[in-house]
Amino acid sequence: MNPLLIMSNVPDLALAKQIASALIDTRAAACVNILASCESVYRWQGSIETATEIPLLIKTTEAAYPRVERILREYHPYAVPEIIAIPITYGLPAYLAWVTTETEA
Repeated sequence: MNPLLIMSNVPDLALAKQIASALIDTRAAACVNILASCESVYRWQGSIETATEIPLLIKTTEAAYPRVERILREYHPYAVPEIIAIPITYGLPAYLAWVTTETEA
């Protein structure tokens, strides 16, 4: 099964919705949570930057990860988008089974 939680940030709500739709339409993800905007502070190319971003929480599987990464890279305007995959070690078995079923191509 090997479920994953993938975190990413995008610059605006319209793009967040577009990516979420693409991930669900292609069965790359079972669910995408679009969170409220947040302020990100980071160092980029030697300068400290700030940006308002929209966090995405993407529920998927290890098998579907390549599709998620491809879609995020295709839609994302950043040269180096944040794509962090965290293994889900524990969770409600029925929910994790649903994630697996929904991401089977």
